[in-house]
Amino acid sequence: MDQIKSILNEFEYSHLDLPTRLKMAIAQLVELTPSIPHPAEGQTLKRWQILAQVASCNLNLVKWFESHLDALSILHELGIENESQGLWAIWAAEGSPKPLSYQDGYVSGLKTWCSGIGVVQQAVLTYKNQQQQSQLISIELDQAGIHTDISNWHALGMQHTQTGIIDFNQVKATLIGKPNQYLTRAGFWHGAAGVAACWYGSASRLAQILIGACETRQHDYHLMYLGEVITALETAKQHFYRVAELIDQQPELSHELPIRILRAHVEHAATVVLDRVGKALGARPYCEDAVFAQHAADLPVFMRQSHAAFDLKQIAVLGLSEQYSCQL
Repeated sequence: MDQIKSILNEFEYSHLDLPTRLKMAIAQLVELTPSIPHPAEGQTLKRWQILAQVASCNLNLVKWFESHLDALSILHELGIENESQGLWAIWAAEGSPKPLSYQDGYVSGLKTWCSGIGVVQQAVLTYKNQQQQSQLISIELDQAGIHTDISNWHALGMQHTQTGIIDFNQVKATLIGKPNQYLTRAGFWHGAAGVAACWYGSASRLAQILIGACETRQHDYHLMYLGEVITALETAKQHFYRVAELIDQQPELSHELPIRILRAHVEHAATVVLDRVGKALGARPYCEDAVFAQHAADLPVFMRQSHAAFDLKQIAVLGLSEQYSCQL
């Protein structure tokens, strides 16, 4: 954690432009990968704390780092030996106008929503086989036949993730695992909780700015909003502790319901933080505080990895199927 803190401090206080700082920092973080625990191996909470720590610095940076760690944990869970160095990613979005197809060891087609274009060296991807099952493949990205396009990425929040479309034309790929194993393995949901840790980390940085303002000069309405913020974040924090313990005690289970509830609560808490900190501090930090402005722009975009109403519906469906009780 001290090494990560040093990397993040260097990132924040550097006078280089943001894209350069992001590339330097992710290269340094990747070197620390062997020391970061996989989920469901006794140190799940530590993993999430690391993701939250990086997210509190910059969400563009943690977007790359979380994807890198998730890709390696997928390989680890499926028993795939990985000796490759450099930055990995997991690209699993579906709905491409020209879906990926795989035949005789080669892949062709378009993959959308690929973050880290030009930075990532290896990737784990999903495609639908002839039975419409989700199948994983891995690809080395230094091959011929790979064409990238980030020209349609107009986002202001998460602007620097280098996200776009990749066109594969007869590119060598390796099958990973069994059909649908990406979605059915327990680690799918363990990884989904890691994304929520990123939301939490960003929200905690915004909250810290309000705390600093209250320590300098107190107003009743500042304190009222801070009380709401602390309550929301502390409740979310306790959810992380509980779910991490569940995962480490029963690593073979997905814990889908508690993780969906965790994600919904963290999304709500982060939304509360964005709203209340803005109301308390007014327009000034949006305009004059570079860190605040970056998080305020990035966090709403990153949180849309939540599926909002669909996720809430699934919580209800799972709750009914598991005969959920509201009793204390």
